[in-house]
Amino acid sequence: MTRDIKQDIKKVVLAYSGGLDTSVILKWLQETYGCEVVTFTADLGQGEELAPARAKAEMLGIKEIYIEDLREEFVRDYVFPMFRMNALYEGRYLLGTSIARPLIAKRQIEIAHATGADAVAHGATGKGNDQVRFELGYYALDPDIKVIAPWREWDLVSRTDLIAFAEKHQIPIAKDKRGEAPFSTDANLLHTSSEGKVLEDPWEEAGEFVYSRSVAPEDAPDKPTVIEIGFETGDPVSIDGKALSPAALLTRLNELGGENGIGRLDLVENRYVGMKSRGIYETPGGTILHEAHRGIESITLDRGAAHLKDELMPRYAELVYNGFWFSPEREMIQALADLSQAHVSGRVRVKLYKGSATVVGRESDQSLYSLGHVTFEADSVYDQRDAEGFIKLNALRLMLLKRRGS
Repeated sequence: MTRDIKQDIKKVVLAYSGGLDTSVILKWLQETYGCEVVTFTADLGQGEELAPARAKAEMLGIKEIYIEDLREEFVRDYVFPMFRMNALYEGRYLLGTSIARPLIAKRQIEIAHATGADAVAHGATGKGNDQVRFELGYYALDPDIKVIAPWREWDLVSRTDLIAFAEKHQIPIAKDKRGEAPFSTDANLLHTSSEGKVLEDPWEEAGEFVYSRSVAPEDAPDKPTVIEIGFETGDPVSIDGKALSPAALLTRLNELGGENGIGRLDLVENRYVGMKSRGIYETPGGTILHEAHRGIESITLDRGAAHLKDELMPRYAELVYNGFWFSPEREMIQALADLSQAHVSGRVRVKLYKGSATVVGRESDQSLYSLGHVTFEADSVYDQRDAEGFIKLNALRLMLLKRRGS
């Protein structure tokens, strides 16, 4: 970014956590751009006290401070729509970090418009996916917004540099941040992720100290926990008959899953920017929800619709992972997924036991499961002789190929 453009920026909205990185970024923006900074801190259920973020922003001279509880919006408008599609990136990752970025980007742009800011800034590094996710969101919502990505601009290249900068400018640093952190973490109501440092060698097993939301499966209770999840048009609405809001429901599933060692994932994934990375994820409630949703779909969703969803799911998951939440193709697939959920209502019984969430029962007034057709006992609705013609018609092209000698 040229000096002329820097001079054009008068006010910037910073995605601010109150931690070392974003506190340094805040001061760096003031020094480098000579601009006014607005801080935005989103409560997405990361489980941290947000008052210190306000206090630190005030200490650094910030006048406009936004701290917002977005947990219900996050789960209702982002997590649940994604789960209607049963999205898994590379067959395993429930996209906990990816799905949080579009909401943060949306609120940053809205705050920029409300405060008259001409730029937004984030603390994502130039090696990761988050820079892409944030900025694709910014530009999709405001093509004229200016974006500042300090990690791609400044000459601070290590945590030691950040600490030195903070000490020079009298920015308070938590004691556990002095020196090299063993790994970096990100958290929200859907999951926690940890990567870097001691986790960079994919051969070395992650220590138990990495996990914060779940007990080790081997230490989970020896007696299973059985719960019942109610669904209406594809979304979970109750646990054991008790109606809960989206955020409250996911919070409760996290508690139940964590107690039973559910939702741990050790994954080497392919980042959008081209490199592989190793991450440790905990998604206890999301893992239960994923299994339960597929369970209710198994009796309420037509085979053709279910298989089409499964074909499109990897594409949808890749779009979310890569940051294209606001793209027309994601919205098109979302419309298909939402349409498919019209009759996905009912109850699912799930057994939680030592790291596993297993569907053990499902029922629905909208069920397509017909005992009369599937039974091995005598029935009056299915003529088994019909199968002969069905098989021969499907075998016809195979027979012709064989006779030709191909």
